[in-house]
Amino acid sequence: MINELSEQSSLDDIVGTVSKLRASGHPQERIHHAIEQVRLRRKALIKFGEFAPSMLFTEAGLEQATRLSVASHHAGRFQAVGMSSVADLGCGIGGDSMAFAALGLEVVAVEADPLTAAVASFNLASFDNAEVENTTLESIDLARVESAWLDPARRDGVTRLSNPDDWSPSLDVAFGIARRLPSGVKLAPGMDRELIPDDMEAQWVSAGGDVVEMVLWSGTLKTPGVTRSALLIGPTSSHSLSAPNDTEDVGVGELGAVLYEPDGAIIRARLIGDVARSVGGHMIDPSIAYFTGDRHVTTPFAPAFAVEEVLSPKPKDLAKWVRSNDVGTLEIKKRGVDIEPAALRKQLPLSGPASKTLIVTRLNGKKVAIAATRLSH
Repeated sequence: MINELSEQSSLDDIVGTVSKLRASGHPQERIHHAIEQVRLRRKALIKFGEFAPSMLFTEAGLEQATRLSVASHHAGRFQAVGMSSVADLGCGIGGDSMAFAALGLEVVAVEADPLTAAVASFNLASFDNAEVENTTLESIDLARVESAWLDPARRDGVTRLSNPDDWSPSLDVAFGIARRLPSGVKLAPGMDRELIPDDMEAQWVSAGGDVVEMVLWSGTLKTPGVTRSALLIGPTSSHSLSAPNDTEDVGVGELGAVLYEPDGAIIRARLIGDVARSVGGHMIDPSIAYFTGDRHVTTPFAPAFAVEEVLSPKPKDLAKWVRSNDVGTLEIKKRGVDIEPAALRKQLPLSGPASKTLIVTRLNGKKVAIAATRLSH
């Protein structure tokens, strides 16, 4: 039934198929669940791509699931250090377990919620090297595996993420396991940095430009001598940068010919200084994460923009600039200022053939709008 509904491309097609299913005697509740799976499968395409149409989901499970492109990097890290088995503690719908199993690791996927465990069992059914156990973390004998993967859930209603008990299992429990076994602990990228253990590597990960997670790596999964790293995953390649600790920022200077926007993972990992130094750049403001230079040096860690002019950020002045430059396509970026790009766009007479970028930010403490053109990598 789910596959039959999935094949329909429009709402009218689905309505027609539902009518036929009802006429064939299928219970309304079963049809409702099938429609829900079709909806979730379509929503899951962004995370699971071509695998989504053959998987089952729960709303919460899909929301919390790791993108498959990111999960493959997790699994690759375990494989690279020679791990042959892993316990996925709190496996959810099984996204990370699928990636581990696909690389040949023996996987024990643990999930306490019965419905979610059943969904994970379905998604892992094609892997002979993966088993799902509907039980609690405390009930698992970790002596059975060489390593562990943990994805602690944020407790309901928690927003600040500054207390170890804000997660389930608590960070104390998760870190205890990570010190017993080589482990990866997936956490929110914005968690309180004071909670990051000194003996683990904190890696911030961005996928397609969005910072999606921070992972703490322990034991042999930790890169020797590294406590801070960033991983940038793109459509066709990935890039990583690491350091023993937070790196020292570069100084502030005048705006040069090129403006660089470091990836969010670089910013979160506090590696901006290393990237800026690699292109011979300096910051544009003490509180803004843009840096600048006199020439374009290609780096995968910071898209670059050719600076054309510095403008007043007032909408009437920007409207004048738009008209005089025949701008019809405008990318609006902001950092460190209180504006709404969508609202600003409505005030500008965009109608010409030119394509530009407008960066509203602070330059040595002054609010400005920088007219620029995006440079290719």
